[in-house]
Amino acid sequence: LRTHQWCFILFNVLLFHVLLFGADLLEEYFLQSSPLSYTDAKALEIRERARKLDVDLLKANLSYAVSSAATCSHQEIFLLVLVCSSPENRTRRNAIRQTWGNVTDARGYAVLTLFALGKPASVTTQLEINEESQMHRDIIEGSFIDSPETQTQKMLMSMEWTVTFCPHARYILKTDEDVFVGIPSLVGYLLSLTQLEDTYIGRVVHQGVPDRDPESPGFVPIHQYSEEFYPDYCDGSAFVMSQDVARKVYVAAKEVPVSVPPDIFVGICAKKAGITPIHSSRFSGEKHISYNRCCYKFIFTSSNMKEDELFKDWKETSDGKDCSL
Repeated sequence: LRTHQWCFILFNVLLFHVLLFGADLLEEYFLQSSPLSYTDAKALEIRERARKLDVDLLKANLSYAVSSAATCSHQEIFLLVLVCSSPENRTRRNAIRQTWGNVTDARGYAVLTLFALGKPASVTTQLEINEESQMHRDIIEGSFIDSPETQTQKMLMSMEWTVTFCPHARYILKTDEDVFVGIPSLVGYLLSLTQLEDTYIGRVVHQGVPDRDPESPGFVPIHQYSEEFYPDYCDGSAFVMSQDVARKVYVAAKEVPVSVPPDIFVGICAKKAGITPIHSSRFSGEKHISYNRCCYKFIFTSSNMKEDELFKDWKETSDGKDCSL
């Protein structure tokens, strides 16, 4: 080939890689919000109250009655995974237990996966949950009826349980039951972080708009939230926060209406505490990422997973084979 043809080919190869990787880099750069000033008196107050939280007092005054066979062992948990699950979805919980939720150690660091539920409407389902809870000892169940309207209560209950009964977990991953989680890659990423506090990482949603349609299930009345846009927040399918952020969110939550969706609820609480969300496109948000073994060994999450996909993808990504750059 002539010189100009080689140059053309080289240019196209370089352009392909710029388009492939540059979009994520630009996205992560431009979606970083400006850090809030800690001179804000309210943020300082929330941070100080979070620092002084009395765990024994919390145990005596839980906001939600919680029945739980789940335990956070005395060993230090590096990553606590809280999966928000529907009471009736025992089959899905079992699929997670047999796949990515079965990881208890990553790079020598302890990982614990638990399921957060509300109460089912059916007495029969409740009896089945009691049996499941005693068998696996990984269920946290709130006193409220599990429904689309109580998902923010479930989020708040999860935060309260974490800061009360698992105060030494370094990081908390909140995720949904239809999500594939790449625990090894996520733990590797968290180990590389130099910022050890105020860590709130996920797929950041910028300038989300409140739902003002009274007929919509996600309706947020203007008296509950009056701003034109929500503050930046991490998409609720999966996000990570450090233990100190969980404490700050828990303290700030008393001043935030539970009528807003759970992921936005956390974002509002984080803003009140002076915490800026960090964007990573390795979280898929609500998107399902087309399966590729090496891609799935690199990303942190993929949503809308079917159970058969979960087993297949987990088996192939756990085979120990390396991937080239």
